Amino acid sequence: MLVEVYSNTAPTDKSCREWFRRFKDGDFSVEDKPRFGQPKKFEDKELKALLEEDQSQTQEELAESLGVTQQAISVRPMGMIQKQGNWVPYELKPRNVERRFFTYEQLIQRQ
Repeated sequence: MLVEVYSNTAPTDKSCREWFRRFKDGDFSVEDKPRFGQPKKFEDKELKALLEEDQSQTQEELAESLGVTQQAISVRPMGMIQKQGNWVPYELKPRNVERRFFTYEQLIQRQ
């Protein structure tokens, strides 16, 4: 039912079971519990500095440099996306939008 309502933002079955277990045990706190090995947090400016230094670094290399997991890097797009081994701005520049539009028109004309 949750998936029908919330689609891809619905909590997983495992998460639901954990919350139900906590509530059943009388723990109604919704705050994160401190845990051993909690992932290290880093600032976007640290990641940005590494990307400015060398845009061809992989997520794994960036994670190792910052001392965090690869997953921590993958959820921080910062307006950048990795294409052909380099990190590039995610948003297209007006010139690139015009090129795509021109290419689109040419393909339509061929049809």
